[in-house]
Amino acid sequence: MGATRGLLRSFQALLKEDGVSHVAVAFDHVIESFRNGLFPGYKTGEGIDPDLYAQFGLAERATDALGIAMWPMVEFEADDALATGAARWADAPGVEQVLICTPDKDLAQCVRGTRVVRFDRMRRLVLDEAGVHEKFGIAPASIPDWLALVGDDADGIPGIPRWGAKSASAVLGRFGRIEDIPDDPGRWGIPVRGAAALAESLAGRREEAALYRRLATLRTDAPLTESLEDLEWKGARRGLLEDLYREIGEDDLPGRVPRFRD
Repeated sequence: MGATRGLLRSFQALLKEDGVSHVAVAFDHVIESFRNGLFPGYKTGEGIDPDLYAQFGLAERATDALGIAMWPMVEFEADDALATGAARWADAPGVEQVLICTPDKDLAQCVRGTRVVRFDRMRRLVLDEAGVHEKFGIAPASIPDWLALVGDDADGIPGIPRWGAKSASAVLGRFGRIEDIPDDPGRWGIPVRGAAALAESLAGRREEAALYRRLATLRTDAPLTESLEDLEWKGARRGLLEDLYREIGEDDLPGRVPRFRD
C-alpha cells in the first residue's frame, strides 16, 4: 500500500497549492505503447517491482476518489496525454499557465515561454523556456533530438555512441535538429571536444538517430475526451475516499483534503 499512500499525500499537497484550478493525472494503464512496435528495446513492464505493479489499479482509484480527472492511457503513454493537454489548453480563454508536474527531461519539450512550464514540486523548481535553455543549452523543441543523441535509460533509448550531454547540447544549440548537423565537423563552426569521432558516429547512424528522436517525441494527439471544464477540480468524493482510507490504513481525512464536493 506504500506507493498509493505516497501518491495520495503528494496529490493532496498539490491540491493545496495556490492557484490550482484544473487538474488531470495521466496513467500508463498499459505499460507498452505504440513505441514498442517501433523499437524492440523500448521500455516494457519487465522488471517492475511486483508490489508496485499491484498498486497501479489502486492508484487510479485513489485519483478518482480525490475527484481528479484521469487519463488512463492505452496505446499512447501518460506523457503523450500530458503533452496533448498542454498543447490543447495552453491558449484556452481563462488559462493563465499550464504546469506539467514532473522532473522528467522529456516533458521539457512541451515548455513554451512562461505559458507552459515544467514544475518539480519536490524541489520547488519551475522550468520555463529560458530555464530549458539554461539547463540544456537548447530550445524545448530540440529536446527529442538531444534525447536521441544522449539516450534515455528510463525509456530504453540507447542514444548514439560517443555522444554525451555536453556535446549534444553544444551541437544542437548551434543547429537545432539532428538532420541539420553536417557530417563534416569542420562545418560545425563551434569547438567541440572529439568532434571528428562524434561526426563519424552520427554519420553512420542517421537512421537510428531519426528513430530514437521519434521515440522521444511526445504526441499531442492522444485521445482525451474531456473539455477544459471537465478538468476543474471541485473537491474530493468523500464516500469513495473514506472507503479508500480505511482500506489502506490512512487517517485524518478532513485535515488532508482541502475540499469535498459532497
